[in-house]
Amino acid sequence: MSFFISNAWAEAAPAAGQGSPLAGLLPLIILFAVFYFMLIRPQMKRAKEHRKLISELAKGDEVVTSGGIGGKITNVGDSFVSLEIAEDVQVKVQKDAVTAVLPKGTLKEA
Repeated sequence: MSFFISNAWAEAAPAAGQGSPLAGLLPLIILFAVFYFMLIRPQMKRAKEHRKLISELAKGDEVVTSGGIGGKITNVGDSFVSLEIAEDVQVKVQKDAVTAVLPKGTLKEA
């Protein structure tokens, strides 16, 4: 009965450590490059543009806040601005809450 069962022989193990060390790191390098150009770099650009917008705020500018409130700047402080959102109605908001500067006269049209 032993002629139906053959002996199992193990295959020779491949030689370890023969590949290039760069070949193992290449997928990680490519992944980091994709993340940098698709996520990190655009976010840094938007943050730089927002810092520039905040530094250039001046009295009389019409702005929109992150909460959607539109108003005219009446006073600019170090970290806060006063917005006139209606006649004789002023609110104080942080400068970082300002998301956009509108063209002059935009709020009077609305």
